[in-house]
Amino acid sequence: MTNSNSVKSVKAWLVVSASLCVLSVLIGAFAAHGLKSVLNTYQLGIVETAAKYQMYHGLAMILTVIVANQFRTLTHLNRVNGAFLIGNLLFSGSLYLLALTGIKLFAYFTPVGGVSFVIAWALFIVMALNIKRQ
Repeated sequence: MTNSNSVKSVKAWLVVSASLCVLSVLIGAFAAHGLKSVLNTYQLGIVETAAKYQMYHGLAMILTVIVANQFRTLTHLNRVNGAFLIGNLLFSGSLYLLALTGIKLFAYFTPVGGVSFVIAWALFIVMALNIKRQ
């Protein structure tokens, strides 16, 4: 990766990661306040879980950018954060859709998103093991 591409990749992942975190806060607040009269306790719990995992893994993506940039392991950045992003979309996204629509089909995507989170963390470990002394 050239230096210019590295900077673009770092910036892009920081924007995507921070956007996921912002959306997590907005969705969580909207559900807790704006949808409190529309959703039942079970549905609100689903949204809360989705928002929580979205925030955790949005922050994990920011951590990945920092570590990859600091230790010059940028070759791993796209793989790790790509898996985190897929996990966020499938895990949290399916839970949001399940809570809002009641369509149980969406629940089948949730574990796939969870597996993607596990893969991302495994890839993060691989990235950490590839850190070399500077």
